[in-house]
Amino acid sequence: MPSLETIEEHRCFDGAVGFYRHPSEACSCEMSFSVFLPPQAEDGPVPVLYYLAGLTCTEETFQTKGGAQRYAAEYGLMLVAPDTSPRGETIPDEEDWDFGTGAGFYVDATEEPWATNYNMYTYVTQELRGLIRDNFPARTDAQGIFGHSMGGHGALTLALKNPSLYQSVSAFAPICHPVEVPWGRKAFGRYLGEDEERWREHDATELVQAGRTFDGTILIDQGLEDQFLAEQLSPQAFEAACRESGQPLKLRRHPGYDHSYYFIATFMEDHIRHHARALSDAGG
Repeated sequence: MPSLETIEEHRCFDGAVGFYRHPSEACSCEMSFSVFLPPQAEDGPVPVLYYLAGLTCTEETFQTKGGAQRYAAEYGLMLVAPDTSPRGETIPDEEDWDFGTGAGFYVDATEEPWATNYNMYTYVTQELRGLIRDNFPARTDAQGIFGHSMGGHGALTLALKNPSLYQSVSAFAPICHPVEVPWGRKAFGRYLGEDEERWREHDATELVQAGRTFDGTILIDQGLEDQFLAEQLSPQAFEAACRESGQPLKLRRHPGYDHSYYFIATFMEDHIRHHARALSDAGG
């Protein structure tokens, strides 16, 4: 495994938040991620909860805005947040804020010029997990995943496609049906090409409709004042697919809440508790 470069570390709720950089084989560039180690990690391995951020975000956004460390310290969970895409002078970029840098969509691109670097699916499910396993006191038998918006899409699809890797999953305002909404169609059309059948493997609603379910309840929170709800998110499509397939889902709709981290921070404790319950039972 490549060596990690420590960028900075900060004491936090009797644990520590650290920011790290490393050469990535999956993305053929330097990648960054952040980790919160709860105080329980001083005594041995702890469960790991991966957070996937949304469009334009970095590995810093969740650690500074999510308000999760207090609850992760209480429940003894490690929090890991990767960057949302490859970055650097040699990385293909776009002027659009919703594609390219900051918008990797957690897929492995098959189309040039994106295929060399935009491999966030492999990075998150394989390379990053290996780095956490080899460099931090992580329980490899107790790992969950959650995220927001584009990252909520990533969390749902990665969990549905890899149920043996993750023992819990949740999302804040996820892009639930990307093959049918502008954000998803724009990203998939460029990263994955024109064959829309290939897109369906990266769409949570399509996966559940095809029988790819998760062994456990999926928790989703959605604000009803979310400016992207009507055009981009489609929680009702995912809800219908889960109902038809028998996939346990707790979809909570909240009047007055928007798409921001104020919304995320409000319900963060519920998500940490959701994962802590599942991960405390994992491996045993």
